[in-house]
Amino acid sequence: MDKKISSQKTANKCKREIEVAVDSSEVMKELEKILDHYAAKAKLPGFRPGKVPINLVKQRFYPEIKSSLIDSLVPKALSAELKAKNLNPLGIPIISDLHFEESQSLRFKAEFEVLPEFTLPEYKKIKVKDKPVYVTDQEIDQALEELCQRSAEYIPVESRGVVDGDYVVAEVKGMDLKSKRMLPAEKGVIHAGDSDNEEILNKNLLGLKPNEARNFTVDFNRNHKNKKLAGKKIEYNLKVISLKEKKLPEINDEFAKDIGEFKDLNDLKENIKKEILASKEKQVKKDMAEEIIKKIAEKLSIDQPEILVEQEQRIVLQRLLSSYPQKDAKEENLEQLKIEARRIAEQNLKNHFILTKIAEIEGLEVTDAEIHEEFKEIAKRNNLPLAKVIENVNKEGRREELRKSLQLKKTVDFLIRQAIIERQESSR
Repeated sequence: MDKKISSQKTANKCKREIEVAVDSSEVMKELEKILDHYAAKAKLPGFRPGKVPINLVKQRFYPEIKSSLIDSLVPKALSAELKAKNLNPLGIPIISDLHFEESQSLRFKAEFEVLPEFTLPEYKKIKVKDKPVYVTDQEIDQALEELCQRSAEYIPVESRGVVDGDYVVAEVKGMDLKSKRMLPAEKGVIHAGDSDNEEILNKNLLGLKPNEARNFTVDFNRNHKNKKLAGKKIEYNLKVISLKEKKLPEINDEFAKDIGEFKDLNDLKENIKKEILASKEKQVKKDMAEEIIKKIAEKLSIDQPEILVEQEQRIVLQRLLSSYPQKDAKEENLEQLKIEARRIAEQNLKNHFILTKIAEIEGLEVTDAEIHEEFKEIAKRNNLPLAKVIENVNKEGRREELRKSLQLKKTVDFLIRQAIIERQESSR
């Protein structure tokens, strides 16, 4: 826009309020253009299309003409002013106090938030402790046991009855002895002897063969956790449909060869050791990075845009709720979770601002070649074709998100390289 007057007020360090007044000559010029547009299309009784007098067009369609004028002038004026002041709003600016009268300037206010401006403290040569890592024989044995459990076979059994440890497909029917009402039949897999099962269920499963059934009665306590059963006397019919025995492989050289390209058991153990060691080293590196960023953050006070805090809070809250016991989801607990989610969100954003600022100062950019390497890693981790990974990322518009993520990782690596790392003695 060529002719406009503006002023800027700062409510706080992230909020901005811009007052813009578009010159009356610019307003009238735009008004004439819109009037001509309406006149060309106007249809009124007694007049041919396009021949309706301007004053009648204006009288008949004034609300629409005024709306079109505002919709045309406000975005242009605001965009030009933001560009002139080098301001980048977060979200859509809120327009308020809009004043328009013919032959006068068009005036309005725009409120929005921007990214915070701050000066970083010294972020190089920060002292952090490097925790020594090692792998114990017990950890290797535990990993081997987990591999063994995942390689277990489940063998159908018909010649004997159920014993603890079996996996049983069973059907359970129940009847309320007082009301004679049948409960819904339930069919599923039961791990015989499991501590999570009702003790009476484990007891009555034992010895039953496929297609055999057993009746038993349960007199439920009035305080039973299942309110639908509390205080009732239920007769159950338990029928075993099938059962399987869990068979674990023997941990030896053959086992190692079966689960991967390993020469023998020792080769597998060495591979396990390397993986555990790499995982621990990665965690130590993460801990060091968190300590460095924490020490930088402690020296900074950063005003944060409310729009970004609320977005991050929603993400954090969803994550907290997903791991929160449903039984504890009371209103007061949810309020506490919201408070905690906001605290975490503010810290996350503060760390993000710090890393972004350091990356900008140090010129830490991510190349297309580095993004391509990350595509390869994603493809490898998820056992997907490289082309499919690239297609998905581009289709979902996540390429720049990935670039930003890699930039932050590169910044973290930079901070660790610049830090003074104090080696700790092993307490092993």
